[in-house]
Amino acid sequence: MLSAGLTLAGCVGAVDAPSPLPTDAAPTAAPTSSPGGQTASPGPRLVPDGTAAENLPVFASVVDAVWTSETPLQGSAYIDALAAEGFAIADMERTADLSTVGEPAESIQFSVRWADECLIGQVGPGFEAPVTIVAPLLAEGTCLVGATVPVER
Repeated sequence: MLSAGLTLAGCVGAVDAPSPLPTDAAPTAAPTSSPGGQTASPGPRLVPDGTAAENLPVFASVVDAVWTSETPLQGSAYIDALAAEGFAIADMERTADLSTVGEPAESIQFSVRWADECLIGQVGPGFEAPVTIVAPLLAEGTCLVGATVPVER
């Protein structure tokens, strides 16, 4: 996992990236009552007027859910899940699932621009778990360095 974090940190430019916040740092929706009368916590929710740091818990939660799905190495699965949670497709970027020689990419990155910051996720076949961080927006107005693929839905 250390190498995954270092790889991700190297892809966000020369600016030091802030450390991820614990998943309990963002507000969550009020607990709901299940049919059996038990209270269930719905988990982190998107905070439309919040900061990137306040939305990192929901971003990480979505990424974790895709990671444990049947499509953990498909960048489009992360984009679709983030869009379903309310993140704007127009603010997303992602890298290719395959290398230039047609092999599975060693890592796949995806991001959501949030004001002047970025929510960035990275996964790959050698990863034990996904990595998610908040990083500054690059000078070019993008979140990811290098070639990206079109994000469509």
